Amino acid sequence: MTRTQFEEIVERAIAAIPEPFARFLDNVEVVVEDAPSREVLRELGLDPRRDSLFGLYEGLPIEERRDAMLALPDRIVIYYKPLVQTFRTPGRIQREIEETVRHEIGHAFGLEDDEMD
Repeated sequence: MTRTQFEEIVERAIAAIPEPFARFLDNVEVVVEDAPSREVLRELGLDPRRDSLFGLYEGLPIEERRDAMLALPDRIVIYYKPLVQTFRTPGRIQREIEETVRHEIGHAFGLEDDEMD
């Protein structure tokens, strides 16, 4: 899958977020990057030699943001290479991108990993 195709799927996944949730994401930038840096992996307690990451939410959850006057815009990063290297078929890559986008948006709403099912 090309990077352009990947980015189009990410855009469609964002556009598919229902309005009651999407309106809270105005201050959230969504970007595609090749792969997480070694430093990012280490900061998350992951081993760069073995572990990878499909997506990352950076920022304050929405409930905390309301009280933060000078908070920077939040960011969701979707990582291209780990997803296309782990999932080989276009359909599977698309499903995983959509799941990763939803997962990272869950973090924007303050949900922890074990709360997202």
